[in-house]
Amino acid sequence: MEKIQHKYLEVRGLKLHFAEIGEGPAVVFLHGFPEIWYSWRYQMIAVANAGFRAIAPDYRGYGLSEKPAEPEKTTFRDLVDDLLVILDSLHIPKVFLVAKDFGPRPAYHFALLYPDRVSAVVTLGLPFIVTGPGGMSLDTLPKGFYMMRWREPGRAEKDFGRFDVKTVVKNICLLFTRSELQVANEDQEIMDLVDPSTPLPPWFTEEDLENYAALYEKSGFQTALQVPYRGWLEDYGVEEQKVTVPAMLIMGEKDYALKFGRLEEYIRIGIVKNYVPDLEVIFIPEGNHFVQEQLPDKVNQLLITFLNKHI
Repeated sequence: MEKIQHKYLEVRGLKLHFAEIGEGPAVVFLHGFPEIWYSWRYQMIAVANAGFRAIAPDYRGYGLSEKPAEPEKTTFRDLVDDLLVILDSLHIPKVFLVAKDFGPRPAYHFALLYPDRVSAVVTLGLPFIVTGPGGMSLDTLPKGFYMMRWREPGRAEKDFGRFDVKTVVKNICLLFTRSELQVANEDQEIMDLVDPSTPLPPWFTEEDLENYAALYEKSGFQTALQVPYRGWLEDYGVEEQKVTVPAMLIMGEKDYALKFGRLEEYIRIGIVKNYVPDLEVIFIPEGNHFVQEQLPDKVNQLLITFLNKHI
């Protein structure tokens, strides 16, 4: 960890943070929520040791990156445009993109817009998601599901505001390790779904929680609630949603995301390959939504094998 360097770039009017280690072909890691650059610590070190240059930015408004003046106006396209400036500023002509949770949205969006700049895409916890007509409808999700609740302006802010940041981050991490959807009753908020006495999972230490909490203490949750949740229905803005670069999807069999509507069917029977033809799908039987932290050795092996195949 001590070999990971921390740097900043001026990107479209904001000072954005990224972590970096290693030399060689560039691999950019895109985090999800409630994650941050730190979520990729195991993968960054592993790919650096395997001869790659690992770069993990904090999105605008996340972690050590500066917040936009109006977080509620942040879009997925902002994350894509920021990534393009980062690559240009670092003189990186072509990149591997590795993304987790909602990170596949900007990763695949970038690959659709700039296929010549992408060697391959690896996603964890979520496949390519179709946007616009024919995309994943939120209407199939329970009204009390956390995504639906957090899309409501002010609701999550009020819910989270009852607790300190460390407790909020802990509760979300505990909820997201479950294999079932996180659904609150009408008389509950999402934070109420967690028993305060629940211990952290063995792969997530108190030190890890402190690191996450410190970063969200700085950034707050404003931008994170906008992207992904309140901006979820934004489309890619392209005529054809077909990814032409090689890709790999790593899913934990116990990842609650498989319960999103018909997402598991979309993956298992190969509908996703209508949009990402050159896609390798790997299921890890014991894996949950945080599979890259839960089972880093397994994920690192899969990742490095795939990267070496597509250099």
